[in-house]
Amino acid sequence: MTADAHRVTSEVGRLRTVMLHRPGAELSRLTPRNSADLLFDGLPWVSRAQDEHDGFASALRQRGVEVLYLRELLEQTLDHPEARTDVVRSAVPPTVVGPQLATVLRTWLLDLPSDELAGVLAAGLTHEELPAHGPDGVVARLATVGEFVVRPLPNLLFTRDCSVWVDDHVAVTSPSMHARQRERALTGAIYRHHPRFAGTPLLYGGSAQEAWFEGGDVLVMAPGVVAVGTGQRTTPAGVEAFALRAFAAGIAHTVLAVPIAQERATMHLDTICTMVDRDAVVMFPAVADTLSAYTVTPLDEHDLQVSDPQPFLVAAAAAMGIDRLRTIDTGLDPVTAEREQWDDGNNTLALAPGLVVAYERNVVTNHALERAGIEVVRIAGSELGSGRGGPRCMSCPVLRDPL
Repeated sequence: MTADAHRVTSEVGRLRTVMLHRPGAELSRLTPRNSADLLFDGLPWVSRAQDEHDGFASALRQRGVEVLYLRELLEQTLDHPEARTDVVRSAVPPTVVGPQLATVLRTWLLDLPSDELAGVLAAGLTHEELPAHGPDGVVARLATVGEFVVRPLPNLLFTRDCSVWVDDHVAVTSPSMHARQRERALTGAIYRHHPRFAGTPLLYGGSAQEAWFEGGDVLVMAPGVVAVGTGQRTTPAGVEAFALRAFAAGIAHTVLAVPIAQERATMHLDTICTMVDRDAVVMFPAVADTLSAYTVTPLDEHDLQVSDPQPFLVAAAAAMGIDRLRTIDTGLDPVTAEREQWDDGNNTLALAPGLVVAYERNVVTNHALERAGIEVVRIAGSELGSGRGGPRCMSCPVLRDPL
Protein backbone atom coordinates (compact mmCIF):
# COMPACT_ATOMS: atom_id res chain seq x y z
CA MET A 1 0.00 0.00 0.00
CA THR A 2 1.15 3.56 -0.64
CA ALA A 3 1.81 6.01 2.16
CA ASP A 4 -1.52 7.74 1.53
CA ALA A 5 -3.58 4.54 1.31
CA HIS A 6 -5.07 5.21 4.75
CA ARG A 7 -5.56 8.81 5.84
CA VAL A 8 -8.46 10.85 7.23
CA THR A 9 -7.99 14.60 7.71
CA SER A 10 -11.64 15.71 7.81
CA GLU A 11 -15.20 14.51 8.33
CA VAL A 12 -16.35 15.46 4.82
CA GLY A 13 -13.51 14.86 2.35
CA ARG A 14 -14.65 12.49 -0.40
CA LEU A 15 -14.85 9.01 1.14
CA ARG A 16 -12.71 6.43 -0.68
CA THR A 17 -12.39 3.46 1.73
CA VAL A 18 -14.48 2.45 4.73
CA MET A 19 -14.58 -0.46 7.17
CA LEU A 20 -17.98 -1.99 7.95
CA HIS A 21 -19.17 -5.06 9.82
CA ARG A 22 -22.10 -6.94 8.29
CA PRO A 23 -24.21 -8.13 11.24
CA GLY A 24 -24.27 -11.87 11.71
CA ALA A 25 -25.11 -14.60 14.20
CA GLU A 26 -24.14 -12.35 17.12
CA LEU A 27 -27.46 -10.49 16.70
CA SER A 28 -29.37 -13.76 17.10
CA ARG A 29 -27.87 -14.10 20.59
CA LEU A 30 -29.90 -11.12 21.82
CA THR A 31 -32.83 -11.98 24.09
CA PRO A 32 -35.14 -9.97 26.34
CA ARG A 33 -32.95 -11.08 29.26
CA ASN A 34 -29.60 -9.93 27.90
CA SER A 35 -30.31 -7.18 25.35
CA ALA A 36 -29.89 -4.32 27.83
CA ASP A 37 -26.55 -5.71 29.06
CA LEU A 38 -25.47 -6.04 25.42
CA LEU A 39 -26.51 -2.40 24.78
CA PHE A 40 -29.45 -3.03 22.44
CA ASP A 41 -32.86 -1.45 22.99
CA GLY A 42 -34.67 -4.12 21.02
CA LEU A 43 -34.30 -7.53 19.39
CA PRO A 44 -33.49 -6.93 15.72
CA TRP A 45 -34.89 -9.14 12.99
CA VAL A 46 -31.51 -10.49 11.91
CA SER A 47 -32.15 -11.20 8.23
CA ARG A 48 -33.81 -7.81 7.77
CA ALA A 49 -30.90 -6.09 9.54
CA GLN A 50 -28.54 -7.84 7.14
CA ASP A 51 -30.63 -6.71 4.18
CA GLU A 52 -30.55 -3.13 5.47
CA HIS A 53 -26.80 -3.31 5.97
CA ASP A 54 -26.32 -4.71 2.47
CA GLY A 55 -28.31 -1.73 1.19
CA PHE A 56 -26.01 0.61 3.10
CA ALA A 57 -22.89 -1.03 1.65
CA SER A 58 -24.41 -0.97 -1.84
CA ALA A 59 -25.17 2.76 -1.55
CA LEU A 60 -21.52 3.37 -0.66
CA ARG A 61 -20.18 1.26 -3.52
CA GLN A 62 -22.46 2.99 -6.01
CA ARG A 63 -20.66 6.21 -5.11
CA GLY A 64 -17.21 4.76 -5.59
CA VAL A 65 -16.39 3.80 -2.00
CA GLU A 66 -14.26 0.73 -1.35
CA VAL A 67 -15.94 -1.35 1.38
CA LEU A 68 -13.77 -3.44 3.69
CA TYR A 69 -15.50 -5.90 6.00
CA LEU A 70 -14.17 -6.30 9.53
CA ARG A 71 -15.10 -10.00 9.58
CA GLU A 72 -13.06 -10.73 6.43
CA LEU A 73 -10.10 -8.73 7.72
CA LEU A 74 -10.29 -10.62 11.02
CA GLU A 75 -10.33 -14.02 9.29
CA GLN A 76 -7.22 -13.07 7.32
CA THR A 77 -5.56 -11.70 10.45
CA LEU A 78 -6.17 -14.95 12.35
CA ASP A 79 -3.91 -16.75 9.89
CA HIS A 80 -1.07 -14.95 11.71
CA PRO A 81 -0.06 -17.16 14.70
CA GLU A 82 0.75 -14.29 17.06
CA ALA A 83 -2.55 -12.54 16.31
CA ARG A 84 -4.47 -15.78 16.81
CA THR A 85 -2.83 -16.41 20.18
CA ASP A 86 -3.42 -12.87 21.42
CA VAL A 87 -7.08 -12.80 20.41
CA VAL A 88 -7.89 -16.21 21.87
CA ARG A 89 -6.15 -15.33 25.13
CA SER A 90 -8.30 -12.19 25.45
CA ALA A 91 -11.49 -14.13 24.70
CA VAL A 92 -11.16 -16.66 27.53
CA PRO A 93 -9.49 -15.06 30.56
CA PRO A 94 -9.05 -17.50 33.48
CA THR A 95 -10.49 -14.86 35.82
CA VAL A 96 -13.83 -15.26 34.00
CA VAL A 97 -14.02 -18.85 32.75
CA GLY A 98 -11.81 -20.44 35.41
CA PRO A 99 -8.28 -21.82 35.04
CA GLN A 100 -9.37 -25.32 34.11
CA LEU A 101 -11.79 -24.34 31.35
CA ALA A 102 -9.48 -21.61 30.04
CA THR A 103 -6.71 -24.09 29.29
CA VAL A 104 -8.94 -26.53 27.41
CA LEU A 105 -10.93 -23.87 25.61
CA ARG A 106 -7.85 -22.02 24.39
CA THR A 107 -6.43 -25.21 22.92
CA TRP A 108 -9.71 -25.96 21.14
CA LEU A 109 -10.12 -22.43 19.78
CA LEU A 110 -6.53 -22.24 18.55
CA ASP A 111 -7.12 -25.37 16.47
CA LEU A 112 -10.19 -23.98 14.67
CA PRO A 113 -9.91 -22.80 11.06
CA SER A 114 -9.71 -19.00 10.85
CA ASP A 115 -13.24 -18.53 9.51
CA GLU A 116 -14.76 -20.65 12.30
CA LEU A 117 -12.68 -18.94 14.95
CA ALA A 118 -13.76 -15.52 13.69
CA GLY A 119 -17.36 -16.71 13.92
CA VAL A 120 -16.98 -17.76 17.57
CA LEU A 121 -15.19 -14.52 18.47
CA ALA A 122 -18.06 -12.47 17.04
CA ALA A 123 -21.08 -14.61 17.89
CA GLY A 124 -19.87 -16.00 21.20
CA LEU A 125 -20.14 -19.49 22.65
CA THR A 126 -22.40 -21.04 25.29
CA HIS A 127 -21.47 -23.87 27.65
CA GLU A 128 -23.81 -26.18 25.71
CA GLU A 129 -21.79 -25.53 22.56
CA LEU A 130 -18.49 -26.58 24.08
CA PRO A 131 -16.90 -29.71 22.62
CA ALA A 132 -17.86 -32.96 24.34
CA HIS A 133 -15.77 -34.26 27.22
CA GLY A 134 -14.78 -30.80 28.38
CA PRO A 135 -13.41 -30.13 31.86
CA ASP A 136 -15.62 -30.91 34.83
CA GLY A 137 -14.53 -27.87 36.83
CA VAL A 138 -16.44 -25.48 39.08
CA VAL A 139 -17.37 -23.05 36.28
CA ALA A 140 -18.74 -25.82 34.06
CA ARG A 141 -20.66 -27.42 36.96
CA LEU A 142 -22.33 -24.18 38.01
CA ALA A 143 -23.14 -22.90 34.50
CA THR A 144 -26.80 -22.28 33.72
CA VAL A 145 -28.52 -23.10 30.43
CA GLY A 146 -27.52 -20.64 27.73
CA GLU A 147 -24.74 -19.03 29.78
CA PHE A 148 -21.94 -17.64 27.63
CA VAL A 149 -18.39 -18.85 28.03
CA VAL A 150 -17.44 -16.39 25.27
CA ARG A 151 -19.76 -13.37 25.17
CA PRO A 152 -21.15 -12.29 21.78
CA LEU A 153 -20.25 -8.91 20.28
CA PRO A 154 -23.42 -7.54 18.64
CA ASN A 155 -21.98 -4.02 18.76
CA LEU A 156 -19.26 -4.91 16.25
CA LEU A 157 -21.84 -3.47 13.86
CA PHE A 158 -20.70 -0.01 15.00
CA THR A 159 -17.17 -0.02 13.63
CA ARG A 160 -16.72 3.72 14.29
CA ASP A 161 -16.37 3.14 18.03
CA CYS A 162 -13.57 0.56 18.13
CA SER A 163 -11.14 2.45 15.88
CA VAL A 164 -10.81 5.93 14.43
CA TRP A 165 -8.34 7.39 11.94
CA VAL A 166 -6.78 10.80 12.45
CA ASP A 167 -4.55 11.72 9.54
CA ASP A 168 -2.37 8.64 8.87
CA HIS A 169 -2.57 7.34 12.46
CA VAL A 170 -5.23 5.04 13.90
CA ALA A 171 -6.55 5.01 17.44
CA VAL A 172 -7.58 1.55 18.61
CA THR A 173 -10.02 2.77 21.19
CA SER A 174 -10.75 1.72 24.75
CA PRO A 175 -14.48 1.00 25.18
CA SER A 176 -16.09 1.91 28.47
CA MET A 177 -18.88 -0.67 28.52
CA HIS A 178 -18.15 -4.27 29.50
CA ALA A 179 -20.17 -5.58 26.55
CA ARG A 180 -17.74 -3.91 24.12
CA GLN A 181 -14.35 -4.22 25.77
CA ARG A 182 -13.36 -7.38 23.89
CA GLU A 183 -13.75 -5.54 20.57
CA ARG A 184 -10.43 -3.76 21.08
CA ALA A 185 -8.57 -7.10 20.90
CA LEU A 186 -10.07 -7.91 17.50
CA THR A 187 -9.55 -4.46 16.02
CA GLY A 188 -6.10 -4.18 17.54
CA ALA A 189 -5.08 -7.51 16.00
CA ILE A 190 -6.22 -6.33 12.56
CA TYR A 191 -4.23 -3.11 12.70
CA ARG A 192 -1.13 -4.80 14.10
CA HIS A 193 -1.03 -7.94 11.97
CA HIS A 194 -3.10 -7.65 8.79
CA PRO A 195 -0.80 -7.08 5.77
CA ARG A 196 -2.90 -4.17 4.55
CA PHE A 197 -2.23 -2.15 7.70
CA ALA A 198 1.35 -3.20 8.38
CA GLY A 199 3.35 -0.32 9.82
CA THR A 200 0.36 1.90 10.62
CA PRO A 201 1.27 4.06 13.63
CA LEU A 202 -1.09 3.51 16.58
CA LEU A 203 -2.26 6.69 18.25
CA TYR A 204 -4.06 4.85 21.02
CA GLY A 205 -3.05 1.33 21.98
CA GLY A 206 -6.38 -0.20 22.96
CA SER A 207 -5.04 -1.97 26.07
CA ALA A 208 -7.11 -2.55 29.18
CA GLN A 209 -5.01 0.08 30.98
CA GLU A 210 -6.02 2.91 28.64
CA ALA A 211 -8.53 5.55 29.76
CA TRP A 212 -11.99 5.15 28.25
CA PHE A 213 -12.03 6.59 24.74
CA GLU A 214 -14.47 5.74 21.93
CA GLY A 215 -14.52 6.66 18.26
CA GLY A 216 -18.09 7.94 18.25
CA ASP A 217 -16.89 10.86 20.34
CA VAL A 218 -14.24 11.90 17.79
CA LEU A 219 -14.94 14.43 15.02
CA VAL A 220 -12.05 15.34 12.70
CA MET A 221 -13.48 18.75 11.91
CA ALA A 222 -10.63 20.02 9.72
CA PRO A 223 -6.97 19.16 9.14
CA GLY A 224 -5.34 19.42 12.56
CA VAL A 225 -8.61 20.11 14.42
CA VAL A 226 -10.26 17.29 16.39
CA ALA A 227 -13.32 17.58 18.63
CA VAL A 228 -13.72 14.87 21.29
CA GLY A 229 -16.86 14.44 23.35
CA THR A 230 -16.52 13.45 26.97
CA GLY A 231 -19.45 11.91 28.82
CA GLN A 232 -20.83 8.39 29.12
CA ARG A 233 -18.21 6.68 26.95
CA THR A 234 -15.06 8.86 26.84
CA THR A 235 -13.47 10.26 29.99
CA PRO A 236 -11.59 13.56 30.37
CA ALA A 237 -8.47 11.46 30.99
CA GLY A 238 -9.03 9.79 27.63
CA VAL A 239 -9.28 13.17 25.89
CA GLU A 240 -6.07 14.34 27.59
CA ALA A 241 -4.13 11.19 26.66
CA PHE A 242 -5.36 11.42 23.07
CA ALA A 243 -4.47 15.11 22.80
CA LEU A 244 -0.93 14.61 24.07
CA ARG A 245 -0.31 11.82 21.58
CA ALA A 246 -1.91 13.66 18.66
CA PHE A 247 0.20 16.74 19.34
CA ALA A 248 3.38 14.67 19.74
CA ALA A 249 2.66 12.91 16.43
CA GLY A 250 2.16 16.25 14.68
CA ILE A 251 -1.27 15.31 13.36
CA ALA A 252 -3.29 17.87 15.35
CA HIS A 253 -2.75 21.41 16.58
CA THR A 254 -6.09 21.79 18.42
CA VAL A 255 -8.29 19.36 20.33
CA LEU A 256 -11.71 20.51 21.51
CA ALA A 257 -12.85 18.76 24.70
CA VAL A 258 -16.66 18.79 24.53
CA PRO A 259 -18.64 17.74 27.65
CA ILE A 260 -21.89 15.97 26.79
CA ALA A 261 -24.67 14.57 28.96
CA GLN A 262 -23.97 11.13 30.40
CA GLU A 263 -27.16 9.59 29.07
CA ARG A 264 -28.07 6.74 26.74
CA ALA A 265 -29.64 9.12 24.22
CA THR A 266 -26.44 11.17 24.00
CA MET A 267 -23.85 8.47 24.50
CA HIS A 268 -21.43 9.95 21.95
CA LEU A 269 -20.77 13.35 20.43
CA ASP A 270 -21.88 12.04 17.05
CA THR A 271 -25.36 11.30 18.42
CA ILE A 272 -25.97 15.05 18.71
CA CYS A 273 -23.71 16.57 16.03
CA THR A 274 -22.05 15.51 12.77
CA MET A 275 -20.51 17.47 9.93
CA VAL A 276 -22.35 17.57 6.61
CA ASP A 277 -20.24 20.12 4.72
CA ARG A 278 -16.95 21.96 5.08
CA ASP A 279 -18.65 24.60 7.23
CA ALA A 280 -21.91 22.95 8.32
CA VAL A 281 -23.14 20.56 11.00
CA VAL A 282 -26.45 18.86 11.64
CA MET A 283 -27.18 19.28 15.32
CA PHE A 284 -29.75 18.44 17.98
CA PRO A 285 -31.35 21.84 18.65
CA ALA A 286 -31.76 21.17 22.39
CA VAL A 287 -27.97 21.40 22.81
CA ALA A 288 -26.99 23.77 20.00
CA ASP A 289 -26.95 26.81 22.30
CA THR A 290 -25.62 25.08 25.42
CA LEU A 291 -22.90 22.76 24.15
CA SER A 292 -19.49 24.08 25.20
CA ALA A 293 -15.88 23.25 24.39
CA TYR A 294 -12.52 23.62 26.08
CA THR A 295 -9.82 24.40 23.52
CA VAL A 296 -6.74 22.27 24.16
CA THR A 297 -3.43 23.19 22.53
CA PRO A 298 0.19 22.13 23.14
CA LEU A 299 2.12 24.30 25.58
CA ASP A 300 5.34 22.36 25.16
CA GLU A 301 6.40 18.76 24.53
CA HIS A 302 4.78 17.45 27.71
CA ASP A 303 2.18 20.02 28.77
CA LEU A 304 -1.16 21.26 27.51
CA GLN A 305 -2.87 24.61 27.58
CA VAL A 306 -6.61 24.42 28.25
CA SER A 307 -8.88 27.42 27.68
CA ASP A 308 -11.96 28.42 29.60
CA PRO A 309 -15.13 26.98 28.07
CA GLN A 310 -16.67 28.66 25.04
CA PRO A 311 -19.77 27.81 23.01
CA PHE A 312 -18.87 24.76 20.95
CA LEU A 313 -19.82 26.30 17.61
CA VAL A 314 -17.71 29.40 18.34
CA ALA A 315 -14.67 27.43 19.52
CA ALA A 316 -14.87 25.02 16.58
CA ALA A 317 -15.12 27.78 13.97
CA ALA A 318 -12.14 29.60 15.51
CA ALA A 319 -10.02 26.43 15.52
CA MET A 320 -11.00 25.70 11.91
CA GLY A 321 -10.15 29.23 10.82
CA ILE A 322 -13.63 30.07 9.49
CA ASP A 323 -16.10 32.79 10.45
CA ARG A 324 -18.85 30.46 11.62
CA LEU A 325 -20.31 26.98 11.40
CA ARG A 326 -23.72 26.70 9.79
CA THR A 327 -26.16 24.59 11.81
CA ILE A 328 -29.05 22.49 10.57
CA ASP A 329 -31.58 21.37 13.18
CA THR A 330 -32.91 17.83 13.62
CA GLY A 331 -36.62 18.58 13.60
CA LEU A 332 -38.65 21.76 13.54
CA ASP A 333 -40.42 21.29 16.89
CA PRO A 334 -39.21 19.89 20.23
CA VAL A 335 -41.06 16.56 19.99
CA THR A 336 -39.92 15.81 16.44
CA ALA A 337 -36.39 16.89 17.29
CA GLU A 338 -36.27 14.53 20.27
CA ARG A 339 -37.73 11.62 18.27
CA GLU A 340 -35.35 12.04 15.36
CA GLN A 341 -32.35 12.56 17.61
CA TRP A 342 -33.19 9.23 19.30
CA ASP A 343 -33.44 7.66 15.85
CA ASP A 344 -29.98 8.98 14.90
CA GLY A 345 -31.11 11.88 12.75
CA ASN A 346 -27.84 13.63 13.65
CA ASN A 347 -25.72 10.57 12.94
CA THR A 348 -24.99 11.14 9.25
CA LEU A 349 -22.03 9.82 7.26
CA ALA A 350 -20.55 12.34 4.83
CA LEU A 351 -19.50 10.90 1.47
CA ALA A 352 -18.24 14.27 0.23
CA PRO A 353 -18.84 17.93 1.08
CA GLY A 354 -22.61 18.41 0.99
CA LEU A 355 -23.38 14.70 0.40
CA VAL A 356 -24.45 12.47 3.31
CA VAL A 357 -26.00 9.09 4.10
CA ALA A 358 -28.89 9.14 6.59
CA TYR A 359 -31.65 6.86 7.83
CA GLU A 360 -34.78 7.33 5.72
CA ARG A 361 -37.02 7.32 8.80
CA ASN A 362 -35.81 10.77 9.91
CA VAL A 363 -38.05 12.52 7.41
CA VAL A 364 -38.07 16.02 8.91
CA THR A 365 -34.33 16.16 9.48
CA ASN A 366 -33.60 14.89 5.97
CA HIS A 367 -35.85 17.56 4.46
CA ALA A 368 -34.09 20.20 6.57
CA LEU A 369 -30.75 18.99 5.25
CA GLU A 370 -31.96 19.22 1.67
CA ARG A 371 -33.38 22.69 2.17
CA ALA A 372 -29.90 23.69 3.37
CA GLY A 373 -28.37 22.39 0.14
CA ILE A 374 -27.18 19.00 1.44
CA GLU A 375 -27.81 15.97 -0.77
CA VAL A 376 -29.15 13.05 1.28
CA VAL A 377 -28.72 9.37 0.38
CA ARG A 378 -31.49 7.63 2.31
CA ILE A 379 -31.06 4.08 3.64
CA ALA A 380 -33.35 1.78 5.60
CA GLY A 381 -32.50 1.34 9.27
CA SER A 382 -35.52 0.12 11.20
CA GLU A 383 -33.67 -2.98 12.42
CA LEU A 384 -30.12 -1.63 12.38
CA GLY A 385 -31.15 1.26 14.62
CA SER A 386 -32.14 -0.99 17.53
CA GLY A 387 -28.57 -0.73 18.80
CA ARG A 388 -28.79 3.10 18.81
CA GLY A 389 -26.45 3.89 15.98
CA GLY A 390 -26.76 5.45 12.54
CA PRO A 391 -24.70 5.46 9.32
CA ARG A 392 -21.77 7.23 10.95
CA CYS A 393 -21.69 4.78 13.87
CA MET A 394 -21.69 1.86 11.42
CA SER A 395 -18.67 3.06 9.46
CA CYS A 396 -14.97 3.58 10.09
CA PRO A 397 -13.54 5.75 7.29
CA VAL A 398 -10.05 4.58 6.38
CA LEU A 399 -9.34 6.93 3.47
CA ARG A 400 -10.78 10.32 2.55
CA ASP A 401 -9.56 12.79 -0.03
CA PRO A 402 -8.03 15.94 1.45
CA LEU A 403 -10.18 19.06 1.35
